[in-house]
Amino acid sequence: MKFVMTQAICPQGMELLKDKADIYIADNADPNNYLDEMKDADAIIVRIAACDKNVIENSPNLKVIGRTGVGYDSVDVEAATRAGIPVVITPGANNRSVAEHAVAMMFALSKNMVEAENEMKAGNWKIRDAKKAFELLGKKVGFIGLGAIGREAQKICKGIGMVTAGYDPFLPKEKIEALGCEYYETYQELLKDCDIISIHVPLLDTTRNMIGKEELASMKPTSVIINCSRGGIINEEALIEALNNSVIAGAGTDVYVEEPPKPESPLMQAKNLVCSPHSAAQTREAVINMASMCVKGCLAVIAGEQWPYVANPDVYKHPKWQQ
Repeated sequence: MKFVMTQAICPQGMELLKDKADIYIADNADPNNYLDEMKDADAIIVRIAACDKNVIENSPNLKVIGRTGVGYDSVDVEAATRAGIPVVITPGANNRSVAEHAVAMMFALSKNMVEAENEMKAGNWKIRDAKKAFELLGKKVGFIGLGAIGREAQKICKGIGMVTAGYDPFLPKEKIEALGCEYYETYQELLKDCDIISIHVPLLDTTRNMIGKEELASMKPTSVIINCSRGGIINEEALIEALNNSVIAGAGTDVYVEEPPKPESPLMQAKNLVCSPHSAAQTREAVINMASMCVKGCLAVIAGEQWPYVANPDVYKHPKWQQ
């Protein structure tokens, strides 16, 4: 059995493959650069890396694609499904880590911590008089998406005395209200009313650029927006304009359309932006959980088990799985 990895996973995940598989670690995010290694691969595990149609079609022995995370937009799931290849994901493994990261960004923005640190280190003690800091107690935080991560973040916010509100097209009003959230039928109305917005939806055709110039302009000028979900949900050009022109007070982002973003990009130069390098799910605990769950799923699929945590459950209708 052979596993190809775009990057090495943590030691706890590697240990699960000990004496079970030959492992090729590419240290390269594009498997098109090592298709020779893919020809006899049973599994490929990708982190922040691509697995496109060409890779899938040129990997004749491939039985499973593993993704250490819940997002799978970097994998051509349709091509994998046509080939009968399950795409293993790790839902739940990083819920708490991403939720805490989103809330940490709320604290950083509400206390103007990044600008205060940078200015103080440059000798500007008077930044303490900027009057940008505010308390989170009693502020309304709106969640776009109340899946597992959104619910975890909402629980933390509720616990520190914030008023929580939510929009989720897949949850009825009763379920959102049962969480202790004020229900919003549209995210556009949520944007207008809240002091903080936190995004927790996948990147789909329906969510790409769902927050653009018009939506940002509808927000309070004192409000902030946080995206620890996927780059491209907030239109980056619109966000840059909104930040630089004080349309909103600030933003926090862990994700980008282009990853990694160039240091000289306009987004990286925007005012009142708190950013991190797509690291919300990279806590010690989450990394171990994701790697272990991914390896276990890949091994189960190779053994012929219909592992439940896959991005493409319809794959099990493929003729390969009917034999």
